[in-house]
Amino acid sequence: MEFQQLRYFLAVARTGSFVRAADQLGIAQPSLSQQIQKLERELGISLFDRLGRSLKLTAYGLSLQASAERILREAEEARTAIEGLKSEDAGELRVGVIPTVLPYSLVKPLAEFQRCYPKIELSLTEAMTDDLIELLRRGELDLAILALPIRHSEIVCSELFREPLLAAVPLHHELAQAEKILLPMLGLEKMLLLREGHCLRAEVLTVCSKAKAQFHQVFESDHLESILRMVAEGYGVSLIPEKATTGRSDCRFLPFEPHAVRRIAYAMAKGHQSLPVRRKLQQFLKGWKW
Repeated sequence: MEFQQLRYFLAVARTGSFVRAADQLGIAQPSLSQQIQKLERELGISLFDRLGRSLKLTAYGLSLQASAERILREAEEARTAIEGLKSEDAGELRVGVIPTVLPYSLVKPLAEFQRCYPKIELSLTEAMTDDLIELLRRGELDLAILALPIRHSEIVCSELFREPLLAAVPLHHELAQAEKILLPMLGLEKMLLLREGHCLRAEVLTVCSKAKAQFHQVFESDHLESILRMVAEGYGVSLIPEKATTGRSDCRFLPFEPHAVRRIAYAMAKGHQSLPVRRKLQQFLKGWKW
């Protein structure tokens, strides 16, 4: 049974005539009749009662009619869906972002991307790095934006931008008037950190370890906002991505000498189909002025 045979069968059923059906289909009537006969032989049934010049569907024909309509409708829907996936300006795009990047760095470019390509349905997931990698690996995300390094054999990354890490200290802190500070100058300070699992926590610990800066950890949170409020009230200090400090006047933010930076990248799973809409977002993010 072929799609073409089903289309021919439905045309005859709809018009009640081989001649009219052949005319609508733009084929010779004998060719149409041969295809219907071939279909009947394959199924071992008669689809039409031939009463002189008129045709009437048999019980078998009535049963096939409903199934044939559904099969051809679903085939057309599948073809339309596949054609949609080929488009770079329309379709669904599932993007994951870590919490320390989405509200500070990604809201504006993603909103601009949506304005430029309104037919692309952007679905966002905010989660920690390990969760995003697992979603990428399972094919539940098309692309994720997170911090490097990522050491996973199934994930490939491309750096987007580098962001300074700044010391966040209370306004009345003894270092608040400095222009730049050395990391060891935070030694023995009360350090406020994100909880285990946040990549920013690992980045801060790595930076401090390399600089041999010891500190006393007193608070953990899942939210940078909570940490910044605690710093402002004098509970301790922290290391904060530069973009998270924009517009804040309740803390003093100091650059380090030498600079401490984090690297932000987009990540994809190796071997997964590269859809045009994903490539469109990759190009957009690469061209954005971070």
